[in-house]
Amino acid sequence: MLAARNVVSWLAARAAPAMQAGLRRGVAVSISARCQSTACRRHVVATLRRHLHSNTRSSVGTRVQSGVLANTAVRAAEFSSTTGAAMDASQRTIGVWLLGTTGLIFGAVVLGGVTRLTESGLSMVKWHPIKGMRPPVSEEEWIEEFECYKQYPEYKYSNGMSLEDFKRIFYMEYAHRMWGRLIGVAFAVPAIAFWLRGRIRQQYKPVVLAMGGLLGFQGVLGWIMVKSGLDYDPEGKHVPRVSHYRLAAHLGSAFLLYIVTLWTGLSHILPERTFKETPRALFKLKRYAHMVGGLVFITALSGAFVAGLDAGLLYNEFPLMGGRWVPSDLLALSPTWTNFFDNPTTVQFDHRILGVTTGLSVLALWAKARKLPLHGRARLAINAMLGMVSVQVSLGIATLLYFVPTPLAATHQAGSLTLLTFAVWFMHELRRLKLNKMPK
Repeated sequence: MLAARNVVSWLAARAAPAMQAGLRRGVAVSISARCQSTACRRHVVATLRRHLHSNTRSSVGTRVQSGVLANTAVRAAEFSSTTGAAMDASQRTIGVWLLGTTGLIFGAVVLGGVTRLTESGLSMVKWHPIKGMRPPVSEEEWIEEFECYKQYPEYKYSNGMSLEDFKRIFYMEYAHRMWGRLIGVAFAVPAIAFWLRGRIRQQYKPVVLAMGGLLGFQGVLGWIMVKSGLDYDPEGKHVPRVSHYRLAAHLGSAFLLYIVTLWTGLSHILPERTFKETPRALFKLKRYAHMVGGLVFITALSGAFVAGLDAGLLYNEFPLMGGRWVPSDLLALSPTWTNFFDNPTTVQFDHRILGVTTGLSVLALWAKARKLPLHGRARLAINAMLGMVSVQVSLGIATLLYFVPTPLAATHQAGSLTLLTFAVWFMHELRRLKLNKMPK
């Protein structure tokens, strides 16, 4: 309550001139500015009330003057407390909205993974942001849509497909696109309303604009990705697939949007916690946590290359690959650097190495954190990271050994985003530490 005592001292020095000028509201606003939390403002009110009844040894005139000033100051502080509580509630509402949007983005990533695993992503060969919201209804409309699909390489490779089979994959892709539109509406409508009412703080306005831009970019990038699969091998001699580069870009931008939305939502809804001690090791932990968070992101992104090249269907054993620690075709392509992006064997090998490294790094982070004076919420976050990385590594190995079944592979993709969520949460809990003020 040091901040509250400072506010009371300041108020004692400044209250009289302000009260004489009849600026009770101005004093209240000043109290709000100096006392950021509701608890602090309540403490100011209680302290002022005690001062109101404490001057028993003063003269009658002094007591009257003191009482008038203190009583007016109490009213100002109460006004400030009420206003501050309303502001806090407004910010919590924004936090709930952002975290709800985060949940929708999580669902879109999982649904997109299922769409890819069921090979449904190329079933909708047109992209109309508004017109495309209505699916075919009549039999004639379905036949027309099916005839359009037949003009593209995926149908030619399939050696025939029934209309019912087409409807199944069409609805999967349609659900993914409509989910994206739902995210757009769920974000844009409240964002405009909060903006017009002045609820969004100045510091977060650029962030909200960036989220909206990323969301629009994500939709355009999704169609660019699908277009690469529609143009792939027009003669139908090879399995049509979208560009794994564009797939990685689409997934990476979704992860980036997810991180920004999650971080901003947590900043609005979670009260700040201070650290009783700040030993040097705690600052080092913050740096290491950011490194591990980056590694989690890169590992998840490498999974997009595994998916885009169907690299999970090779070497379905662990830990060896073809009975060897290093497969013979690891660097089969020329130039050498292309193997890391275009060679399915190398891409799977890299994903294995990154996955194991991420697991060991999270374990090391947890071991460092358990010895330091973390508050309860931060400790819960790091424990969740450790538990989730164990589950995620197990899911990855099982997905490989069982030849990438759709339910297991989709769960593995969801697990990567869950692990990233816990990593962002833990980094967010350490955000109050300033690295440029590291103690010696």
